[in-house]
Amino acid sequence: MTEQSTTTTTAPRRRALPPLMSLTERAAQRLEKLYQTNHAGHLLRIAVSTKGCSGHAYDMTFVEQAGPGDEVVVDKGVTLLVDRKATLFLIGSVMDYEVRQLESGFTFSNPNEKGRCGCGESFHV
Repeated sequence: MTEQSTTTTTAPRRRALPPLMSLTERAAQRLEKLYQTNHAGHLLRIAVSTKGCSGHAYDMTFVEQAGPGDEVVVDKGVTLLVDRKATLFLIGSVMDYEVRQLESGFTFSNPNEKGRCGCGESFHV
C-alpha cells in the first residue's frame, strides 16, 4: 500500500486595510449638530479636487443623498459620503473640527499627504 499525503493550502493572510476615513469626537459632534439644524436631511460629501498651488484640495458639500459614485462612511454614529475618485487620496485620514480664536472648521490629518502649500489650502500626494 502506498501512503497518500494530504496537502492543504491556506490562503495567505491579508493585512487589514485602514478605514477609509474616521472622525474625531469633536468632528462627529459638530457634524451631528449640523445634521440636526442647518443641514437637516443632508449628508456631508467629501471630494478631492485639482486646484491650489500644491495640486489638490478638499471639497466639502452637503447633498440630499448618496450618488452612484459615493462611498458611505459611518463613524461614531455619524454618516458622511466620500467621492469614490477621492478614496485613494483619503485612505486612513482623520477628520477633526477645530475652533481657533478667529476661525473654526473641519481639518484633515491625512497620512497620504506629502506636503502642503504655504497658505495651507492645498496639498500634494
